Amino acid sequence: MSIDRRSFLATLGTLAVGAATGCRAARAASAGAAPFDRIGVQLYTVRDEMKRDVEGTLARVAEIGYREVEFAGYFGRTPAQIRAALSANRLTAPSTHIGFAELTGASWPRILDDSKAMGHEFVTIPWLAPAERRSLDSWRRVGDALNRGGESARAAGLQLAYHNHDFEFARVDGQVPLDVLLASTDPALVSFELDIYWMVRAGHAPLDYLARHPRRFTMLHVKDSTGAPEHKMVDVGAGRIDFRTILEHAARAGTRHAFVEHDQPADAMASIRDSYRALSRITRTLPR
Repeated sequence: MSIDRRSFLATLGTLAVGAATGCRAARAASAGAAPFDRIGVQLYTVRDEMKRDVEGTLARVAEIGYREVEFAGYFGRTPAQIRAALSANRLTAPSTHIGFAELTGASWPRILDDSKAMGHEFVTIPWLAPAERRSLDSWRRVGDALNRGGESARAAGLQLAYHNHDFEFARVDGQVPLDVLLASTDPALVSFELDIYWMVRAGHAPLDYLARHPRRFTMLHVKDSTGAPEHKMVDVGAGRIDFRTILEHAARAGTRHAFVEHDQPADAMASIRDSYRALSRITRTLPR
């Protein structure tokens, strides 16, 4: 996660409020489908393109072959404009990223209403500021906040989710913070979006977490690594991560969505195109 993205996330709550759109087909579209047939993309990857032209960017995303998108802001578009663009391109939006501060802010009820109106299934917390994770007690307070936010999300017909980076694996008082969150949150209220790259970069195994916590990791972020020690982030298929094995285990563990992402692509559209081609070749080989 870059400093630019930290600044970007600070605006997510504001962008979400008043941006309700309708893509209620998300659940129906994925029901009964083979594992990961509907490949998604986190739109943060194409954030500069979205800033310039939301409708045109969504059209290009769909032309590549994506069928799901995960939002990271709505860039001033009205609900009708976003809804029309998604519908015109046969896209659904199962998830949106919302800043952690919004969980306890005055805008949280409105964000839930907007997210429900959009047809999102998940409202996902993608980042914690350093002050929110400085101690074990801090992590426990995060877990408590996620449970409270998850309860209100469930009441609104949604599911709260938490997305990891690598800092969740830096031990605090001998404990792994992600383990603390998994243990302290109610599975009925809080699910997780496993970012494969960041977990691998931190030296932990996605297969281990999928096996130990079935049905907790409902979503994946898919981006590749060149491997230790540098762990340069690269497009899917350009690195060393064994995505086929991970996706096969994830499907068995109840994971439902996979979103391609690259935090700092040199050419965003080329990046999501190349990652789509590589990931679609993998998903076609998964057991049905």
